[in-house]
Amino acid sequence: MKKVLIVVDMQKDFVDGSLGTAEAVQIVDRVVEKIDSFDGDIIATYDTHFENYMETSEGKMLPVVHCVKGTEGWQLDKRVQAALNGRGYTAIEKLTFGSVDLPNKLREYYDVNDLSIELIGLCTDICVVSNALILKANFPEIDITVDTACCAGVTPDKHNAALEVMKSCQINVI
Repeated sequence: MKKVLIVVDMQKDFVDGSLGTAEAVQIVDRVVEKIDSFDGDIIATYDTHFENYMETSEGKMLPVVHCVKGTEGWQLDKRVQAALNGRGYTAIEKLTFGSVDLPNKLREYYDVNDLSIELIGLCTDICVVSNALILKANFPEIDITVDTACCAGVTPDKHNAALEVMKSCQINVI
């Protein structure tokens, strides 16, 4: 069985930048350890916005400029980037919470009948849950797991609520 680790949005703005949290900072070392020890391929997603962010639907609902392509905040956390560079990975830019391209990329590169997926990253209650649910909807028979020790939400309560939603949708939460 081929294993794929999806590192969701471990970007500076979500770790210690404009939308960073203490909980996000606290998971970085565990994320690096997971990347270093993972026995399989790795995909990293990048939340990607542009200069017109405040004019977008998301910008109107969350008026905090973040992850503007090409800025320091858009870059992956330096420790996460170093770990990924040491392993090699596929990068996927996504323009919204969940990547609609991710299932297509997986179909393109893998036999999805012989695949397991693990997700880690930020934010549990927005992008991690969105991607997990998109993947589950596309691949209902694939083993999909979320490692809670390598995820953080906007708040601890929202993190826990997202984990409960994923459990309800038959995603393995460890």
